[in-house]
Amino acid sequence: MMKKFCKDSRATKILRVMPAELNDHNTMFGGKLMAYIDDVASISAERHARAECVTASTDSVDFLAPIRQGHSVCLTSYVTWTGKSSMEVFVKITSEHLRTGQRTIAATAFLTFVALDDEGKPMVVPQVVPETAEEQKLFETAPLRAEARMRHRKDSKELAAHLKPDKFWDMQ
Repeated sequence: MMKKFCKDSRATKILRVMPAELNDHNTMFGGKLMAYIDDVASISAERHARAECVTASTDSVDFLAPIRQGHSVCLTSYVTWTGKSSMEVFVKITSEHLRTGQRTIAATAFLTFVALDDEGKPMVVPQVVPETAEEQKLFETAPLRAEARMRHRKDSKELAAHLKPDKFWDMQ
């Protein structure tokens, strides 16, 4: 089985927070940040698998500190754990006050991607090898997150079985 280091899938996106990205609290709109998270995480997944990858789930996004206008925001992602065809991708979001240089971990996120072959079927991905203390910690704790994902997916399917795809105007 082929193996790759976490660093081989590392991707970084850096941008300045502009007025169009702000919510009513003058901080970065969470939905905009979530789109950036999915974007950078998808690059890490495809770098690792060297194949088309699809987002299977956004497992968690934890907003830890506000990101303000005029700050920069840096999203760093990499594959932290792999199953047979799936990959857990971690995204660390850092905010930087550009005038003072103060940096803050503003958010963290975990997403799951599945690699697809040329026929659109799940394919085997390389195992991942952590090197740094941060990578090792994320790798060691990944089985607990994977178990929680499976439980959550089962619960979601059970709930969906009770929902109807009604037109909103017919709902009561």
